[in-house]
Order: sequence, then structure tokens, then C-alpha cells
Amino acid sequence: MIITLPGTTLAFAAANIFARANGYIETRKVDIGDHVKAGDLLAQITAPELDHQIAQAQATLTQNQATLRQAQASRDLAQVTHDRDSSLVQKGWLTPQQGDTDRLTLEAQQGAVGVAQANIAAQQALIRVLNQQRDYLKVVAPFDGIVTQRNVDTGSLVQAGSTFMFTLMQSDVIRTQVHVPQDAAFGVAPGIDAVVRVPEIPDRTCPGKVTRFANALAPGTRTLLTEIDVPNPGGSRSPGIYCTVELHVPRKTPSILVPADALVFNGDGLQVAVVENGTARFQKVTVAHDLGTQVELRDGIKPGDEVILKPMVNLADGSKVQASATQITQN
Repeated sequence: MIITLPGTTLAFAAANIFARANGYIETRKVDIGDHVKAGDLLAQITAPELDHQIAQAQATLTQNQATLRQAQASRDLAQVTHDRDSSLVQKGWLTPQQGDTDRLTLEAQQGAVGVAQANIAAQQALIRVLNQQRDYLKVVAPFDGIVTQRNVDTGSLVQAGSTFMFTLMQSDVIRTQVHVPQDAAFGVAPGIDAVVRVPEIPDRTCPGKVTRFANALAPGTRTLLTEIDVPNPGGSRSPGIYCTVELHVPRKTPSILVPADALVFNGDGLQVAVVENGTARFQKVTVAHDLGTQVELRDGIKPGDEVILKPMVNLADGSKVQASATQITQN
């Protein structure tokens, strides 16, 4: 079954880029419509106070390292004293009080070394955080794409996490979203053929395949969100435009097609006149889709039945007929 549905194009990837550091925009390198590569500089933020914080943290680290060396020297001295006095205490030449003093002094100095080492580790972690914040002063592109929005300029004040700076869209591949109605949704699967058309470019079509779908129908509309990825190397199609999508959806159950001229509408509802052994029999039918010159029926007749085209107004159920009939087909 081939169905045509309205669709919308989207960028394959889109990112709103926010500031990750506090400061002022020193330079802005890009504007709306610029093509950028992953890692390209979009803007440079200046924050002199951050450099002062890093310098202060480095000085504190140097102090902590000096404190560690001092604590290690005191520990080594306490270790030597404890080792020398312990044998003298055992021989009775020194009092047990002196032995306890030496032992506890050594433990205290060992604890001081541990504290100094922990202070150094904490200060090194702080410096890594500050250096990471300094790296955030360079706002770079996360992927190849086009700048579609710009909200800052040179001299603008930015706040980390709250200032919106740019929108970047990747458009070398276009996502096309379409909402497939329930009667066709059960045939949707990855890989089925699709053709995307833009009304403003009637001479160009974009073949593609269904890439992904939601696996759940929207309760409000009973439609299945489906996406088709279409290569867009030349950038001829932009995100956000209206298009039509032709889906070649295989049916789970075959459809029944009859010519539109075979339908009869009267007081008994919608019917089709079927020929059975030279006799006309009217069958109630339900239309699934109106395809113009043909209609798709959901029930009422079966493949192989012969239907009468343009039946006469006075044709009654059970009438003998000799006219040529049309055999209905299965789709």
C-alpha cells in the first residue's frame, strides 16, 4: 500500500549552547548561517578573576607541599627517636613514660603526614576544577553544523548555566517526521521505502527508508510518529519545512479494491452488486480509503467476486443479469 502524508523536516541533531563559565564575551567568531566544524571556536569568554583564583590555588598547593615535607621530617625524627629509645626502655635505662611519649609522638607525626597529603589531594582537585572552568572560557562547536541562532555579542555578560548563546544544527542528514494513521501503522517497520517531496522543489525527490518509529500510537490522534533519515549533502533542504512523505507500507491484511463506479448508496447504506450464478446480489460494504477512481473496502466482499459497474437504478437483489462484470482484485 502506498500512502502520502504531510511531514516536517528536522535537523538530525540540534543543540542549544549555554555558557559554562561566568565572564564577558571577548570575541565572537560566528554568526547566523555560518558553517562550523566540530571543535571550532564559537566565542571566547574572558574572566580575569579566574586566573587569580588559579594562581592563589597554586600558591596554596605549594604551601601544602612544604607542610608535607615538614611533617615527613618530623615523622622521620620521631621514628628514629622511638627506635633508639624503645631498646633503652626494655633494658630499664629509660622510664616507660618516655617510651609512651616516643610512641605517641610518632603516631601524631604520622597523622600529620596523612593530613598534609589529604590537603594536597584536595588542593589538586580544586586546581583541576578551576582549570576545567578556564577551558570553558572557549565555547566550541560540539559537532559539524550550521549556526541557526545567536544570542550574544562582544562584551555581553554571560552566566554559567543560564546564558543561552547559540543554537547549532547538523543538517547534512535531515530527519523527516510523519504521523502515520492507525490503519497503516501496523505495517510500518524500519527499512520500508519512502519518498520525500517538497512542494517548492517539485522536480526533486528524496528517496529514503524508515529509520525509526515510536512503537506506540499517540492516544489523542491514533497516529504513529515515524522518522525517515534523508541525506542532505548539498543543504538544499532546511530543517523546519513542510513536505509530503510517500510511504510504501506493506499490509498485514490484504486490501480489497473495486472501481468507484461499483458503489451503490441507497436506504440500505453503501453496497456493491455482486454477480452470483447470473444473479445480482447486493452486499453491504465498508470503505477504508477513497482512492479516487478506486475505493478500498474493509469488508463485505472477497477477492475473486465479480461486481457490476454502474448498476441500473431499478436493479433489485436477485435480478438476473447478463452484463459483463468486473472481477475485484486484492492489494
